Amino acid sequence: MNRLAYSAIVLLIGCVQLSNKLRAQEFKWEDYYITWDKQSKHSGESMPLGGGDIGLNVWVEEGDVLFYLGKSGAFDENNTLLKLGRVRLQLFPNPFEGTVFKQQLLPDKGQVVISGKHNGVQAKLTLWVDVEHPNIYVDVEANKKITVEAAYENWRHKERFPKKRENNANSWKWAPPHEIVTKRDSVYAHDNQVTFFHQNTDSTVFDIVVRQQGMEAVKDSLYNPLLDLISGGMMYGQHFHFKEERSGTYMDTDYSAWVLKSKKPETKHELQIALHVAGPATVAQWKQEIAALSATRASRAKIKNRNLAWWRNFWDRSYIRIQPAQPAEAHEGWQVGRNYQLFRFMLAANAYGDYPTKFNGGLFTYDPSTIDSAMTFTPDFRNWGGGTHTAQNQRLVYWPMLKSGDFDMMPAQFKFYQRIQKNAEWRSKVYWNHDGASFTEQLENFGLPNPAEYNWKRPDTHDKGLQYNAWLEHQWDTVLEFCMMMLETKNYAGADIRPYIPFIESCLRFFDEHYSYQAKQLGSKILDQNGHLIFYPGSSAETYKMAYNASTTVAALQVVTARLLALSTDEVDDRLRSYLEEFQQKIPPLPVRELDGKKMLAPAEIWSRLNNTEAPQLYGVYPWGIYGVGRPDIELALNTFHYDPDVLKFRSHVGWKQDNIFAARLGLTEEAQKFTTLKLKNADRRFPTFWGPGFDWVPDHNWGGSGMIGLQEMLLQAVDDKLYLFPAWPKAWDVDFKLHAPQQTTVEGRLRDGKIIDLQVFPKEREKDVVNLLEKGT
Repeated sequence: MNRLAYSAIVLLIGCVQLSNKLRAQEFKWEDYYITWDKQSKHSGESMPLGGGDIGLNVWVEEGDVLFYLGKSGAFDENNTLLKLGRVRLQLFPNPFEGTVFKQQLLPDKGQVVISGKHNGVQAKLTLWVDVEHPNIYVDVEANKKITVEAAYENWRHKERFPKKRENNANSWKWAPPHEIVTKRDSVYAHDNQVTFFHQNTDSTVFDIVVRQQGMEAVKDSLYNPLLDLISGGMMYGQHFHFKEERSGTYMDTDYSAWVLKSKKPETKHELQIALHVAGPATVAQWKQEIAALSATRASRAKIKNRNLAWWRNFWDRSYIRIQPAQPAEAHEGWQVGRNYQLFRFMLAANAYGDYPTKFNGGLFTYDPSTIDSAMTFTPDFRNWGGGTHTAQNQRLVYWPMLKSGDFDMMPAQFKFYQRIQKNAEWRSKVYWNHDGASFTEQLENFGLPNPAEYNWKRPDTHDKGLQYNAWLEHQWDTVLEFCMMMLETKNYAGADIRPYIPFIESCLRFFDEHYSYQAKQLGSKILDQNGHLIFYPGSSAETYKMAYNASTTVAALQVVTARLLALSTDEVDDRLRSYLEEFQQKIPPLPVRELDGKKMLAPAEIWSRLNNTEAPQLYGVYPWGIYGVGRPDIELALNTFHYDPDVLKFRSHVGWKQDNIFAARLGLTEEAQKFTTLKLKNADRRFPTFWGPGFDWVPDHNWGGSGMIGLQEMLLQAVDDKLYLFPAWPKAWDVDFKLHAPQQTTVEGRLRDGKIIDLQVFPKEREKDVVNLLEKGT
């Protein structure tokens, strides 16, 4: 190598190092740390922490460190998503009793660190969750020898009898068919460990719902996730021993506690808690499995380093940082960027769960009386159920994972549907004798409608396949959004989607066969005069009822069918392709209407009444992308956004409202900024992303998810092969970003004073597809 070439390489390396140094100077993770120098008053002032499929609420109260134990899939016989208990840590002498105190969430490391100093004793307690194995670690370090006591606290030490509103936490809601009992847990303490678990009884909500809905003839063929399910864990420490059992009351609920104590004072202490859900299983099997899960084959330091590497990779693959060089809590734009990151951190707590992250609190619910003083219920409470799946809400939790590149977190939601596909197909066969998977809104985790929403007080002559419910009747189409997400994982990540094709086909077949069946009940012709299926009676979201050709149904069927037909012959065989081509011809056009001389999108061709406050006429904009920036006939959608009287009346940022997303998709910068800021600015609670309750519960995950989607769409939109940068981005917001796009593309860059710098597109050949709308001044 000659000297000139060598000098050039050295100069290039220096430039790269300088660029990285400048970036590091602009953004520091410490700016996003949540730091409290005062202790909490109650669990409502807790911090989220998690990993894998475990979520903890962590807080310090009167010198005690407490945290709730949440685990994906921990359903009891009533389909409550149980907390698996609470842990209370006490240090003697206690460094957290003085005025020097700090509790800090380190999202880049997946840790909560608590430190304090009192009477010469200084200590640091670090909490973290292993992403790859269901283990929680507690590390205590002190400048002097101290003693540690760890109490496992359980409020299901006796049977409990939830009444009235408390049954909103389970599948019975406002209509329990009998007195509801939450069965007691089993807890055993010996030597250096406490083992605890809830074992479902022989009869569960599954058995009663099957009988209620006339499915007993096929009961043995139905998937039952509650059968012999055991949920629990084990707390232990090598240098601890069992001390005693205690009792007490925390907030509104009495509990029993089993206490481990360190054998002697030391400057370092280590504890571990393993959580496990299994079923169908015997107690002996469950105990054997949790013993294996808790056995650490690697050193604690190696596990911690592996965990830190996972979090580094997680944060490197995607981010949106607003005003990164000017961190200021008072700046709402900076709050929006920081809270986007914090909420994504919360979603990662259930990255690898067997069940999807619940829209109504995820794994981070806590004592409900801190939200509503009238709800003096146990910490197991959440509004809108534990095992009940509300698809209209759930979709907003999972759509943002495409642009954030969190493809590994999406299968939990997809597998949920795949597990219950056969049950949904049995519904179609039993009730109407046709094929296709019938998924209702307010769906249990075994694929049948929620019993309260199905309605116990229903006419004998009413179709047994329908919910007797003004909000949910005839609403089948939300599942198609999850079908689209499945397809998009190929587009964004190159995933093998062949395992999802049978599921998607079954969902499409339901609409074909069910509305052919319905037409036969009403007359002699199946198709209308244009050769189209008649989607009546239908429902446009929960709002426009008894709808004729609901826009949500039509748009979904058009886009999902077209996307399937665009797949290769390896993915869609000749038989399916022939069927799809025929079906596509039978899908009617998206309904439009004219109001005050302006053409706009309609929620349906006709409807009988309004029952909620959604804006499904704009679903053609999002999620279906038929109208918007770079699409034809955008005026139809703009007129709908600006002039549709229902859209205007229902406009809001609260909960699952999507006005921020619609505005971003339509290139309306001012409106998108306004409503996304209202969504993602600090919550009215101590932790900034514990939004809600909105229409649901705290922390409201479909509030956060819709905020994430809106912010992503403000930055980057993919339309066919084009990548539109900053379609609705305010020039005043500097931003560092890295987002994912179709064709396995990543777009990374920095915006300063309205100018893009350091734009990096991978693969490089996609650079030609980028259209910077800020530069074009549109």
